[in-house]
Amino acid sequence: MFFIKVCILFLIFLVCLYSGKIISRKYSERVNELKDMKNALNMFLTKIRFTYESVPESFKEIGNNTNGNIGRIFIKSAEAMKERPAGEAWDLALDEQYNNLTREDTDVLKKLGRLLGKTDVEGQISEVKLVQDFLNTQIEEAETERQKNEKLYKTLGGVIGLTIAIILV
Repeated sequence: MFFIKVCILFLIFLVCLYSGKIISRKYSERVNELKDMKNALNMFLTKIRFTYESVPESFKEIGNNTNGNIGRIFIKSAEAMKERPAGEAWDLALDEQYNNLTREDTDVLKKLGRLLGKTDVEGQISEVKLVQDFLNTQIEEAETERQKNEKLYKTLGGVIGLTIAIILV
């Protein structure tokens, strides 16, 4: 009986510890997704300048070359561009595809969608550069937030697990 109780308490502790790790992982995933988005926009910028591919073709290729949620945003956007204008498709993909970006991140990325396919090459290049500058700032802030909160949630999960185990003893 004592052995079963110890096993249950240990299991509770592990579940709380794991929950803390899951919550803390979102901070590092946000940093990675912001960096992936910056790289994807850099690829888009290169494609605008040199290949003269259409926006859906560019997005599809970028989506296939980019990992994770950001790649899926580009693929979903390219597929939606078959039925909708580029800006609407971009906004739809940002809203529907799960990601770890904050509301502020997605709002600025949606501003890029307003000019997709509506302006000349130079207008689109300048808008992409503006978004990339914003992403640089967001990456720095997200990295600071990650360093602070990642440790916090990992420790908090362990402390809560220990607290519950001690109370139940």
